[in-house]
Amino acid sequence: MAKVLVTGGAGFLGSHLCERLIGQGHDVLCVDNYFTGSRANIAHLIGSPRFEVMRHDVTFPLYVEVDQIYNLACPASPIHYQFDPVQTTKTSVHGAINMLGLAKRVKAKILQASTSEVYGDPEIHPQVESYWGHVNPIGLRSCYDEGKRCAETLFFDYWRQHGLRIKVVRIFNTYGPRMHPNDGRVVSNFIVQALGGNDITIYGDGRQTRSFCYVDDLIEAMIRTMNTPNDFTGPINIGNPREFTIRELAEQVIAMTGSRSRLVFAPLPSDDPRQRQPDISLARAVLGWEPTIDLGRGLERTIDYFRSQLRAAAE
Repeated sequence: MAKVLVTGGAGFLGSHLCERLIGQGHDVLCVDNYFTGSRANIAHLIGSPRFEVMRHDVTFPLYVEVDQIYNLACPASPIHYQFDPVQTTKTSVHGAINMLGLAKRVKAKILQASTSEVYGDPEIHPQVESYWGHVNPIGLRSCYDEGKRCAETLFFDYWRQHGLRIKVVRIFNTYGPRMHPNDGRVVSNFIVQALGGNDITIYGDGRQTRSFCYVDDLIEAMIRTMNTPNDFTGPINIGNPREFTIRELAEQVIAMTGSRSRLVFAPLPSDDPRQRQPDISLARAVLGWEPTIDLGRGLERTIDYFRSQLRAAAE
């Protein structure tokens, strides 16, 4: 069993990853600065002899002894990463440098949680790993998009220059319990608005598309990627290839919550991608993986989570 460091471990994805790794018998060190992560996400893990948590910002060096590193630290929603764009870039770039330096020093295997945003507003569809992307380097989203692209560069340079054992996964839209209710992401936005009986805000005409992957499927793929042979580095797309329009998602959320919410439309934000759909041929071939939880089942679990959160807040 391994000693595993998870940066951003109190976040949405990180908390699920910590939970799964502990369940597999690993010792987990969760590191988070709680900018978007939450103690509530990991409260059920505290007290486990296999779990340790440390408040730390990855833009500063970290000195620990571990066998594996999952580098998830970075705000991932536009509202959060645009709040302090300079710090967002630092988290991606300085954070990658610090974690790669740690991996080099202790000879750990390290996985970078990259993003489909490295493809920008794609000119090819669906997106394959060999596509270099169509990204605005000076826009409002650039702090995140270019920060993640630079992190990938650093990972591959450490691999070429130092022989580091790296893995890079490109995560497409993921949803599920423990999403932040005010993160501005489309699934959480729609569910919170619908449960509150408020109008559901669609940016643009609603015809832009996304592909939604349930968190359990995503975590399974990340762990499988970490456990691939050393000669496999990625990058590898992880997501659900089933494509939906934003309007279709809104209508499904309204139906599943029994809400009387109306659809209202607002201008599309700057550089918002028109299409997003992963080609997961590589994940199928290398990991033997594809999503198993469809949007209906995943939304049901996510709606139940937000309903319980709203109920608890009202008590």
